[in-house]
Amino acid sequence: MSSSMESIEVKRNIKVSMRDGVELSTDIYSPATEGPFPVLLLRTIYDKSADNAVTWIPEFVSRGYVVVVQDCRGKYASDGEWEAYVHEAEDGYDCQEWIGAQSWCDGGIGMYGASYNGFTQSLTAPLRSKYLKAPVPTVSQQDNFGHWYVNGALQLHVPTTCLILWARAIGDDPDLTDSHQITRRLPLLSIGEGVLDSSFIKDAIRHNTFDDFWKNYSMRYKYHEVETPALFVSGWYDNLVHETFKLFTGWTTHGKSSAARKRTKLLIGPWSHGNIGSSDPFGDIGFGSAAKLDFAKEQLRWYDSRLKGIKNGMDEEPPVHYFLMGENEWRFADGWPLPDTDFVRYYLHSDGHANSLSGEGSLSTVLPEDEQPDQYKYDPNDPVPTVGGQIMASGEFGQMMNTVSGPMDRSLVECRKDILVYTTGVLSQDIEVTGPVTLSLKASSSCTDTDFTGTLVDVYPDGKAIIICEGLLRARFRDSIEHPSPIEPNKIYLFSIDMWETSNLFKEGHKIRLEVSSSNHPRFDRNLNTGNHPASDTEANIARQSVYHDTGNASYLTLPIIPR
Repeated sequence: MSSSMESIEVKRNIKVSMRDGVELSTDIYSPATEGPFPVLLLRTIYDKSADNAVTWIPEFVSRGYVVVVQDCRGKYASDGEWEAYVHEAEDGYDCQEWIGAQSWCDGGIGMYGASYNGFTQSLTAPLRSKYLKAPVPTVSQQDNFGHWYVNGALQLHVPTTCLILWARAIGDDPDLTDSHQITRRLPLLSIGEGVLDSSFIKDAIRHNTFDDFWKNYSMRYKYHEVETPALFVSGWYDNLVHETFKLFTGWTTHGKSSAARKRTKLLIGPWSHGNIGSSDPFGDIGFGSAAKLDFAKEQLRWYDSRLKGIKNGMDEEPPVHYFLMGENEWRFADGWPLPDTDFVRYYLHSDGHANSLSGEGSLSTVLPEDEQPDQYKYDPNDPVPTVGGQIMASGEFGQMMNTVSGPMDRSLVECRKDILVYTTGVLSQDIEVTGPVTLSLKASSSCTDTDFTGTLVDVYPDGKAIIICEGLLRARFRDSIEHPSPIEPNKIYLFSIDMWETSNLFKEGHKIRLEVSSSNHPRFDRNLNTGNHPASDTEANIARQSVYHDTGNASYLTLPIIPR
């Protein structure tokens, strides 16, 4: 125990009973002075005594908070059986009610924790414990369908990372020297072989539509039950940034109380899933010293305001606090999208030869004329590799998956003929893009199902092509995530591709680029183009794709431009 912990009163492995009698192991860290105090709660699946669970405790306790850290059901010192996500809402509520009844609690609870431990916060909010007043769900989700699937495509890096993490949590250390052991394995149901036999992951792969398996613990229908405001936190290169925006929008639009709607905050920095608050360079560019944020202190500002009534400016600040990449500065905004956003269409152009970086595809605000469609072949056995972007994999896990998150240079992958490349001319002035990015693509395929992708790229004067954000649409999910339907081969459809949110300054002298292709692997599973259920499919068809951009079939990228 570090010297900073020596003045803290610690009670370990207190058994807290849930409504069904299962007891969860709980550690309590208290100031050495007389209370009561507000309480900060962390519920974790990653061991309550691990370094990342206790790092902030000395600082939190020194500021006059009791900190409670609990192993989730079935994890480490807690009893019961862990079923991923299933018990977290009721267990979290029961824990809050227990804390609120203790003599050392003053009646106010804040929460903290990231990823799974962020979801354990949001899920409790609709149950409305009167004690929950200041959650900080960090890199978290609205629901697991949005976490595991994007427009029908499995985010393959999520189950592969979970397989490794969950295997290590029970003492296994799988040998993954060849990442294709997982990422190329077919059928998808077999990806855990030799790593971990997870019934949840198998069920998640079987349930590739938004059905009751996902709806049973989704937030999207429960915002009207939420009374507590929340501080939501993510990064522009976090795989859950899109879900974080859904949470913020749901809370502020449909929250039951005025406080939930008006006092909820959003904090988005130039970070990935695992480096919130860091200014360390990742990917192929850095964002300067301004990217660094003392996240413990920022959370304490929130807790002090909500739990202690301290007037520290938190309530006076606009609700959205975001980092403008490129300019490398922090900004505030009154809402999302920003109130003064100008949504501008950038149209795709070519004479039918936009294939690769050496092609003649262009991007401009000029409407298309009679132009030939661009065509390419998508072979599932030779997918476009993931290079940067909003993925979970980083550090060791990124190396295992042969890819890492963040602002990576895509100039080499753009040499592939199965990527269509559309680029503006050199910018004569700065262009700020802050908000949701979408691609409206007129396209056809030779198959009854396939994928189309869009990638927004910032092209530097030296040729670096830095990924900003991206999206993918599985064709059969073009109209519904609940009721997919096949496409008719060679028929032109409008595919609306959500490319998520960002904030980037495309500087004078740079170029704006759009990539269009049909795969992004291993971020997403490969569409085998058969139309069969991906859980059990082992066959693969080659798809011949056409992208149209003429007077009757305009394809365009919509950028949220902020006047300067």
